Amino acid sequence: MNNIKIQGALRVKTLNKVKILALVNFLILGGVLSIIPFYIHAQWIAGPMVNALLILTLFVVGAREALILSLVPSLMALSGGLIPAVLAPVIPFIMLSNIIFIYLIDRFSLMFKNSDRSYWIGLFVASFSKFIFLYFSVNIISKLLIKQELLANVAQMMSWTQFFTAFSGGMIAFIFLKFIKRI
Repeated sequence: MNNIKIQGALRVKTLNKVKILALVNFLILGGVLSIIPFYIHAQWIAGPMVNALLILTLFVVGAREALILSLVPSLMALSGGLIPAVLAPVIPFIMLSNIIFIYLIDRFSLMFKNSDRSYWIGLFVASFSKFIFLYFSVNIISKLLIKQELLANVAQMMSWTQFFTAFSGGMIAFIFLKFIKRI
């Protein structure tokens, strides 16, 4: 009987330690995701970093947490000046594209049991889907809400550069995930 109590206490301690570690990882990743747009104003640098951190959150902390954090970078980019205020109406679409990105990577990794091949296929499909969703939705909404002289800049920001930043962020995340043996 005493042995069972000790085992139960060890399980509770282990579960608490795991939850605390996950919470610490979530807070660190969320904090970094929050400050990047305030200090890095180049889409070519900030984009891959944000996408890499979202993928790391997915594999290190969990899908639910990654989906929650996928809402943060767009708001911070708007308030930090990376995204001009005139583009505020497209923020919900950027958030949705991040959700699509994380969701598809998660689905592919679960479908194919976390293999390298599933990661790369999932990353490609997720990056392409993010690009397609943003391209079409932002083109439609921007024609309705944004002045014509800004339309070309918006179209460029939300076009193939989104595929590039998503995929290159996935490459960065893959290296780190291999290093910590999460893939």
